[in-house]
Formats: sequence, C-alpha cells, structure tokens
Amino acid sequence: MELFYRKEGSGSPLVVVHGLYGSSDNWLNIGKRLAEKHTVYMIDQRNHGRSPFAETHTYDDMRDDLEEFFIKHNIEKATLLGHSMGGKVAMWFAADFPERIEKLVIADIAPKDYLQLKDESQFYLHRNILLAMQEIDFSQVKSRNDVDDFMAEKIDDARIRQFLLKNVEKNKTSKRYQWRVNAEVLYDYLEEIVGGVNKSWLDDRLPITAYPVIFIRGLLSKYIQDEDKDLIKEIYPDANIVDIPNAGHWLHAESPKEFMKAVMLCC
Repeated sequence: MELFYRKEGSGSPLVVVHGLYGSSDNWLNIGKRLAEKHTVYMIDQRNHGRSPFAETHTYDDMRDDLEEFFIKHNIEKATLLGHSMGGKVAMWFAADFPERIEKLVIADIAPKDYLQLKDESQFYLHRNILLAMQEIDFSQVKSRNDVDDFMAEKIDDARIRQFLLKNVEKNKTSKRYQWRVNAEVLYDYLEEIVGGVNKSWLDDRLPITAYPVIFIRGLLSKYIQDEDKDLIKEIYPDANIVDIPNAGHWLHAESPKEFMKAVMLCC
C-alpha cells in the first residue's frame, strides 16, 4: 500500500507512526522540531488521513505497510516513534525487522492486551466513537459544527470530539463533508487494535535487546500503569520509561516541550 506521508528536515531517518483516528497532520509541530536533527517521515496509516482505505486493518497489515514504506524510500535503518496504536505497530515492526531499527520510541501504550481490562479498557469508548462516526448522515451536514453537535449526543468529552473533528473534510467532487477515517473497517477490527501486540505475540523474541527502547507515558493517562513497568522490563529489559506529569494520552499535543525533551533523551 502506498501511504501518504509528510517529510521534513535532513539527517538520520526518523519515522512517526500515529495512533487511532490520528494522521500526519497531528505531528507537524513535533516533526518540524525533530527535523532539526533528522529526516522526519510522518505517515498516514491505512484507513486514516490521506492514505488509501482498505478492507482489513490488522497489525500484520500495518507492519507490512511500514516495511513497504521503508523499502520505497530507501530507509535502511531509522528511529521509529509510535503513539498509541502506532506504538503497537512500531513494536511489531521492530520485532520482525530489528536490523532496520536505530531506536524505538513508544508514546503512551504498553505491549499488553487491553481487552483484559474489560470495563476499564478503552474498547467500549472506541466502539461508541466508531458507531457514532458511522451513524452520522453527512447529507444533512452543512458545517463541522453540525458534526460536533451530532457527536456531542454520543460523546461527552469535548476534547475527544475536537480531535475527531480534525478528520472531517469536504469531498472535492461532491462538495459534501466526509470522514478521513474508515470507521466501518476500524470498527470491524477494533478487538485486534485494542488487544493485539501483547506479550504473547512477542514471547518467542524475548528478551528484546537489539535496539534502545524508550517508553513515554502521560501520568494523567491510564494506558501505561505502574504495574505495566514490570511487563515492559520483561520484554525490553533495557528500556527507559519517562513520565510526563501533566499530560494525558495525547501527550505530544498536551505537553509538547516535555514530550520533546523525553524524545531527545534517545534521539
């Protein structure tokens, strides 16, 4: 699959892999700062942003897309920075292609099965979001505010809605608003997105020490808990874990200066 991407700077390659509902657009500010030292590639993953929509959305798919991207752009070795779902993609790619990894930077996700958290997992939140995205009738939408009004009936958190609204675009041909996210396919593959790339997936590779690894977590987020540190160290015994005190899950947007400091520890 030919992924859409943005490129900034020069120097050693650094590839940014966004999370669920994200895109390269969300990483422009961070990418420009990283571009002072690196050639930064910010990709749109399949079923997101300006990359093609596909009928499947597995971690194997996204790993293979990333491999194809490395080959097409002659990237022999790169630092890989992944956030949330993109962090799991980065871990899965790195496990299969360690020779292509300079450093691995994982933002606010752990290599665990979040479905095991049951009611405390984010599965039901994402299911409700994706159902709401599918239910909206864009033939009745005249502005982004109309989308926000509809989503507000389903999703209380205004910050989440504002993030989702970044995925609304106007079709150049029909002049009708639409999602830049393939909500139907993401809904179908949500269990894998939430549960995949956990310790059982990596058991035959342990311990992983072929490249430096850093995990960055927002202390206002629930994605990496204190008890997850042992799991991380079991898989990546040399990993560094850096905390950002006043940041939630979208730590790169909420605390960009602190996030950059954490990234620069290894990059």
